[in-house]
Amino acid sequence: MSGAPRTIRVVAAVLEREGRYLITQRRASAVLPLMWEFPGGKVDPGETDGHALEREVMHRLGAEITCGKLISFVSHPYEHYVVDLFLYECALVSETLEARAVSAFKWVTSSEFDQYPFTPADEASMNKLLGMG
Repeated sequence: MSGAPRTIRVVAAVLEREGRYLITQRRASAVLPLMWEFPGGKVDPGETDGHALEREVMHRLGAEITCGKLISFVSHPYEHYVVDLFLYECALVSETLEARAVSAFKWVTSSEFDQYPFTPADEASMNKLLGMG
């Protein structure tokens, strides 16, 4: 059957600093415009999750990171595809960040998460994260 929706592998970085987490706002022109998410993006064919994360965070925030252990995984069905979101614990190597391919970024505490509209896949992984935390 060719009716199965395609699955997109997405990786996201959980970057924590003094009890705050880095979240980024999607650009107005993106799918799910201006929603918030953990920084990251699609994994290219043949690419490792770690490499994809390093590339995406550099592209979006001009920052270098190191990728640590897998924290959680959620599979979220959207209308035309399924997103498999892998959340990794990462460390920031760069001191500075700039909003290059994102609308904005913020450092927020976990108790402030509900003040920001997150994408559904990120919301699901966040609930998992907070449930574990």
